[in-house]
This record gives sequence, C-alpha cells and structure tokens, in this order.
Amino acid sequence: MKTTPIQFRPASRKLLACALASCLCAATPTVFAQAVGATLRGQASAGVEVTATNVDTGLKRQTMVTADGSYALAGLPPGTYRVSAGPGAEKTVTLSVASTATLNFAAGEPAPSGGTQLEGVTVTASALAEVKTSEIGDTISLRQINTVPQVTRNFLEFADTVPGMAFNRDPVNGTYSLKSGAQSANAINVYVDGVGQKGYILKGGISGQDNSRGNPFPQLGIAEYKVITQNYKAEYDQLSSAAITAVTKSGTNEFHGEVFGNYTSDTWRSPYPSELKADHKVPSQDQEYGLSIGGPIVKDLAHFFFTYEGKDYTTPVAVVPGVSPLPGPLPPGVGDAIGPASQAFKEDLYFGKIDWQPTDRDLIELTGKYREEAQTDNIGNTRAPSFAVNIVNDEKRADLRWQHTADRWLNDLHITWEDAEWGPRPVNNGIARIYTYPLDQDKIVLETGAGASFQNKSQKGPAIQDDFSLTDLHWNGDHLVKMGFKYKEVKLSTQEMNPANPQFFYDVTSGGTADIPWKAKFGVPLAGVGNGSAESKNKQFGLYLQDDWVVNEHLTLNLGVRWDYEKTPSYLSYVTPADVVSALRGWSNINNPASGIRIDDYISTGSNRKAPKDQWQPRVGFAYDLDGNEEHVIVGGAGRSYDRDSFDYLQLEQSKATFPTYEIRFNSADRGCDTTQPNCIDWDPRFYDINNLRSLVSATGGGREINLINNNLKVPYSDQFSIGMRNKVGDWNTSVILSRIVSKDGFAFVLGNRQPDGSFWLPGNGGQPWGFPIPGFGSLILGKNGIETKSNSLLLSLEKPYTKESGWYASVAYTYTDAEENRKSGEQYSLDEPDIKDYPWLQSSGVSKHRLVAVGSVDGAWGLTYTAKLTLSTPRPLSDIACYDPTTHCTPSAITPHGSSFLVGGPIFGTRQIDFAVNKNIDLTGGLSMYLRLDAINFFNFKNYSDYVTNWGSNGRFLGYAPFNKSGNMFTVPRTFKFTMGVRF
Repeated sequence: MKTTPIQFRPASRKLLACALASCLCAATPTVFAQAVGATLRGQASAGVEVTATNVDTGLKRQTMVTADGSYALAGLPPGTYRVSAGPGAEKTVTLSVASTATLNFAAGEPAPSGGTQLEGVTVTASALAEVKTSEIGDTISLRQINTVPQVTRNFLEFADTVPGMAFNRDPVNGTYSLKSGAQSANAINVYVDGVGQKGYILKGGISGQDNSRGNPFPQLGIAEYKVITQNYKAEYDQLSSAAITAVTKSGTNEFHGEVFGNYTSDTWRSPYPSELKADHKVPSQDQEYGLSIGGPIVKDLAHFFFTYEGKDYTTPVAVVPGVSPLPGPLPPGVGDAIGPASQAFKEDLYFGKIDWQPTDRDLIELTGKYREEAQTDNIGNTRAPSFAVNIVNDEKRADLRWQHTADRWLNDLHITWEDAEWGPRPVNNGIARIYTYPLDQDKIVLETGAGASFQNKSQKGPAIQDDFSLTDLHWNGDHLVKMGFKYKEVKLSTQEMNPANPQFFYDVTSGGTADIPWKAKFGVPLAGVGNGSAESKNKQFGLYLQDDWVVNEHLTLNLGVRWDYEKTPSYLSYVTPADVVSALRGWSNINNPASGIRIDDYISTGSNRKAPKDQWQPRVGFAYDLDGNEEHVIVGGAGRSYDRDSFDYLQLEQSKATFPTYEIRFNSADRGCDTTQPNCIDWDPRFYDINNLRSLVSATGGGREINLINNNLKVPYSDQFSIGMRNKVGDWNTSVILSRIVSKDGFAFVLGNRQPDGSFWLPGNGGQPWGFPIPGFGSLILGKNGIETKSNSLLLSLEKPYTKESGWYASVAYTYTDAEENRKSGEQYSLDEPDIKDYPWLQSSGVSKHRLVAVGSVDGAWGLTYTAKLTLSTPRPLSDIACYDPTTHCTPSAITPHGSSFLVGGPIFGTRQIDFAVNKNIDLTGGLSMYLRLDAINFFNFKNYSDYVTNWGSNGRFLGYAPFNKSGNMFTVPRTFKFTMGVRF
C-alpha cells in the first residue's frame, strides 16, 4: 500500500464540510447511532467497480477501486453477498453484524470452496471473520440462537458464551439480567438496528427489563448480534459496561415463515429445594409460542417481515424467613406462607419491518415494536404471597431509517419514537404485617399482608440521529471516517407511593410474637401539592468522530472521540422548599464541622445546578497483524465511556416531598421510646385505620423524610484498558486478552442524620443516628456520587466455527476476574456508614472469580443436531453488614461462601450446569419442513443454592461462615425438560 497525500473528490469535500457543520452547529443536548452495518474493504485492480449483491434481497452496493488498489463498502446490512471486482473476480461471502472484514481480489481468482452454510441460505459462502479490530467481544450467530440449549427465549441469553459476560437468573423472582464484569446490569446498553434501547428510569440497562421475566425483543426477529465487552468505538453511547448490537431479520425475495410452540411444566422438572422440604410441588408451567413471516412486496425492491412471540409462565419461588432458624413462634397461620409459592407472568411481543430500495443507492426501512406484559411479583425470600404486586410493563417503539450510499460516502439517518411504561400495583390493599428480629438490627423475618409498592414510571419521546461516513480518504494508508450526532427529547414521568399501604412491625423472639407493633411506616399525600409524582422533559445530545485507519497490511488504528450532554430540568430547576432550608440552616447537628457534610452542597435555589459538559470520551485502539495474513494479531486499546444518572434516583427529591413517608414508634414494655418526641406515642388499635394513623402527622409535610441531591452531580463512567492477541490455528480461532476496567461516580444515597456534636456513630456498641432527624422533619437522605468498582480480568476464548463440510462447532469462554467494589453490587442505598467513602473496598459481590462456558454442537444422522453446554463458576462473594462485636457497630463485610464439587476437586463451584438440546429437522418437501426439539436444562440436577445461613461471628470474633440454606432458592432451575415443535416454510 503506497503512501499518498490526503485526497477528496469535490463532492466529498462538500459533503465533509456539511457533515462537520451539522455536528458543530447543532444546538444542545446525549446519544447516537450505533453500528449494525458491516464494512467490506480490501484490494483489487485499480479502476474497476466492486459490486456487492445481497443474494436474498437483491440489494446492491458498488464503489470504484482507487488508484492505489483499495476499496471500501460501508453500511452493508449483515448477510450473504456475491461480490464481484471485474471479469473472473467474484466471491460469495458472509458479513456479520457491526464488523469490518477484508476481502482481497486477484484477477481471475476463483471463488472459494467450502464455507459456512447459513440458516435458510442455499448459497455456500465464506464467513469473513473480523480480527483487525481493538474491540473486545464476539458475534452470536443465528445457528447458535437456533441450536444452543436455552432456559428462556431471551436472545441475550447466548451472550454468556462470550468471555466477561454473565446472564444471571434472579433466584427469587425468576427474572434474568445481563451484566459484564464487576459493574451492575444498569451499565449495559443494547442497540437494535442501530437504535439504543436504554432505560432512563429503571434498572436493568435497557427499558422494560427491570424485574421482568420477559424478553426485550422477539427472538424470531433477531438475525444475529455482536457483544462488545470493552473498547467499543465512539458511536456507542449511554453505557459504561458492555454493548450489544443486534440486527433484525428482513423479508427476502422468497416467502419464508415459521410457527413454533414449546412447553414445560411441573411434571417435566425436578422439585425445587423448598418443594422437597414441603414434600409437594407447586403447579407450574411455561408456554412460549410465536410465528414469523416475510417475503417480497416487489422483488429486489421492497420486502416485509413480521413476527409475534408470546409467553405464559407460572414460576415456582420459595418464601424463606430472613432469620433461620426462626427466632420464635409466629402467630397462628402466618408461618404457613413459608415454603413453595408461585408467580404468574404473561407477555406479548410484536415486531414488523418494511424495507424499500427506490434506487441502487437508497434503502428505506420502517420498523415497529410493541411489548405488553403482566406479571405477579414481590413474592419470595421474606415476602409472602399476600405481599405481592401486579406489574404492568408496556413498550412501543418505531424507527424510520434512510440510508443513502455514494461512491465515496454513506449517510444513515434514523427518526425514532419510544413510549415505555412500567408500574406495580398491590394485589391486596389494607395493612401489612412485617415480623422482625430485634436482636439482629431488626432484621426482617417475614412480610405479610397488603403489598407496599404503587408506581407509574414512563419514558416517551422522539429522537433523530445521523451517521455520515467517508470511505475514500487516503493519507499514510486508508481511512474510513465516521461522524454523527443524536438529539433526543424524552419525557420522564414517575409516580411513587411507597408504601402504598401502611406497614406495622412486630418483634419475634424466643418468647413468641409481640401482641402490639413497635413501629408503623406509612405514606401521606401532601395537602395541595401532589401524590408522589415527578416529571422531567429531558434533552440529550451527543457528537462523535471515529477514524478506522488501515496504516498498512499490518497495522490498523481505531481512533475515536465522543461527547455527550443531558439536561434534566426537574433536577436543574428544583427549588428546595423554604421550610426545609430554614430547618437545615438552623440545625446545629448538620452544621457542626464534625458532621462531614456541607449542607449548602444540597440546597438548590433553582439556578445553582448545571448539567455536566465535560463528558469527553477518547477511545483509541490498535490491531497489529504480525504476518499480514490475519492469523496472528496483537490488539489493545484504552478508552472512557459515560453512562447516565438514572431518573429513578433524581426524582426522589421531588416525589418524596409530595408523598412523604413517616415512621411512628409505639411505646411498650419491650420497646420503649421517648414519648416526649413527636414520633413516639402509646399504641391504640384504632391506628390500624390509615386515616387515624395519618392524623398523627402534619398534613403539610412536617416530620417527613427529606431527600436531597448534590448540586454538583456527576455522570457515572468507566475507564477501560486491554491488551491481548488473536490467533488462527487451523480451523480454530483463539483469543487471549488482559483487561482492566475502573468505574467511578456511581450514584449512592447516604444518611445525613447526625448527633448534636456532629458525630455519626451512637455511643456504646454503635449504631446509626436514626433518632436524630431534622427538627420538625424526618430523616435526611442525601444523594451523591461515590460508588466505584475495579476489575482486572483474563479473557480466554477458543472457537471452531461451524461449516457444513465439518458438521460441527465448538466454543470455550473462560474468564478470570479479580474485582473490588466499595458498595454491594446493585445497591444504591448506603446508610450503614457516615459516607460512601467510608465503606471499605471488598470483593465484588456481582461477579465470580472463575467462570467457564463451553458449547459443542454436531450434526448427526437422520437430520439430528446434538448440542451441549457446560457452565461452571465459583461462588460470588456474599456482601452484607456483619454484626459480631457487641462493643462496636456492625461493619460492611464480604466472604466467599463454600461451593459444591464437580467431578473432581473440592467444594469450589457456585454454579454447575450441563444442558443438552437435540434438534430433528424433517423435510416435508415443497420448501416445507418441520422441526422437533428437546432441551434438557441442568440435566444432572445440580443444586446451585443462592440462600445462605450466615454466621458472621460473635463476642468480637469474626467467623464469616455461610453454609447453604438447602431449603431456599437457587441461582438456576432444577432439571427441566422442554419440548418444542415448529414448522418452517
């Protein structure tokens, strides 16, 4: 490759100027278009035209080979292409999602033999692997989606075959989440056809996935996806952990469709531990069903695709007392709730796409998604079935896309709309009875009666995003330069009434359960102000510039930078109520220098808060091909990525002010309190009536809990570093990566209460100063930055891709992680220490030190395909507050519980699971086929317990012993068989 001065054609100069102007002149506010298209680049004879034709849809893209013999085709929808570079130079290749592949031509070179057979594609094609990139991750193919054993039809489940990723099952409610490394699931983002699915209010990373057993997208609609654990390029936004970019299926020039259904029930599974103890199974069943159809509207010009998937679950769960064994007898009938229970769930998912190619330069797509869910939740662990809530989870999304291709540039425009709503409602209304153990920091034993949570949370609004690529820049090599912007207006709305029903707390000791409650907790709508609602019309804006620079046949550089900005008016314009300000300024406890709190940092005037404008994110990486043949490539990179502050936390400053929560303590012989204080009174049974209970507090908000947010709130981010090597050894692709990720500025709530001398810890054996609230109000809760994680990892992968000639594939993904955190993973409330900075660094509770996932699949006789999956991981550390010394306060601590053995070795594994799947394809002729499939999940029925009977020690001696609670919940399902039947045409 020769070195030439930087060159532009006249049209390219004009377009570059316009693109730069649009990026620099666009006004205010965060986000972007993420890559899903593939780039094909390489060498061919100078002056010839290279044409890529999609064998399924007829889509054509062409470009001229430059004088130095190089060419580049960007923005190709993933798929199989017939690529020609003049007479006698033609190859058929498969391009994967969000990849850059190299295809070189020599005149008269024949098409390659062998190759990969794609599902539903009759053309034999060579799958071009992406190796010359600094991005760390892998691609999940359609074959993997169709053959690997699967617990639930969530397409993200297959991502755990990538080193550094884990698809986790919540042992209590059966929901699933995807996370990477030591950061929580909130830090990921998923992009479907280039559009981010970020959730702006709830946890889970993407909208609709907080506490959901559903899927974010119908699996029948996913063609393939790419998982990038770090060093992603500059177009990826609103994340500090992994990026998942998926491409959806499209209609083709032939009509194709599929109908399927699968089923399992309690008769098809082994019992859960709680069912073994109770000696009976809870009736349960899982049904999943769906269909898809696609085809031509006008051959080679327009196509359609539609899919629907439904779920209908009844899922077992275990109610387990929070103190085991029980500290004393519960009231008659109450203990009957302990043991096996179940939760219901139903989901309907729809997706449709229409594409139109009006010219060989243009592609227009219109897509829409609709999601509707209803589920019962809040049962399990200490929560009895009566304490349940029903959750509504609905989502609508639309995307209008126009892609225009020229010889030397490409423009990709998206106009999108989203509308997502989530809200739990108590199944029962009335009063809740919560039983606690006074000898262990009032630890909850069991929660019964009316449910606590009533919420409405939604995000709604339009966005426009544009990506512009220059494919014909040459200066000391070849450059593919991409730049873009995104502007989004999203209305965030919340209503939160917690608790929606009054809660009464009763002590349980060896002598039995107290007759009268020692505490009541309840909410009160603030007169004339509101009912726990908050709203913000946010504006998000972002810019990026990315240069993928092929310096020569050995060195490729990925150089990028992005900038994000988000304006949250409800936070920026919030004014702290005057009565609260007066109380805080006159409160000597908090104004004492010994408090460690500067209260002016939390008092907002409506004009002293500014949205951060410093979210600059450099992202650089390299790939060095030792021999120039893509067989031995050294890769590395470093970069920064900003996530965002969840509105679920920011809105509490406002919503808590309009539906405040109160706590009243009742004076009794066993639980004495100071009746001179306004929150301590003598018990009267009439307080079971919510109106009588509310009459004890001010209707104007006196005595309420106060939530304040720091005026200089920062945005969470991570810094990522990696170095490693990719190798091709025969048919095998290998990768060895050393990684370090440091995340900072995570959001935390801390307790602002202080004693008169400004100190935090109570005298004697210590304890938090809950008895020293703001005069005239309740406790002070402060929101600020401060949660951090540190993770060092070794990522190993070994993969033999599937080819029709070999008839098999295999992959091994191993991750070693040494991670620390200063707060329990996923926990924002940090009320046990004076400040978040006072929490000790402990082993990360969100990630296993060792994790191995291996998959193997082979084609057998009679149309059978056999697939097996092995998952092994060491126990995740158990993080909690350890109370073992009566002379001092309890402290945050972490221990690694004992595990279980697997084949050889001692009790070192927290998860052991072997799954099998057998697929049988039956050709019915005439393009019609039927398939049968049997999945055997956790075939050997390993008990992967998630509940522990923890003993931190006593009398000042730390023990840190955590044996399994063998009648509790599990991280995995027991041995379960699932049968699937379907028809394809």
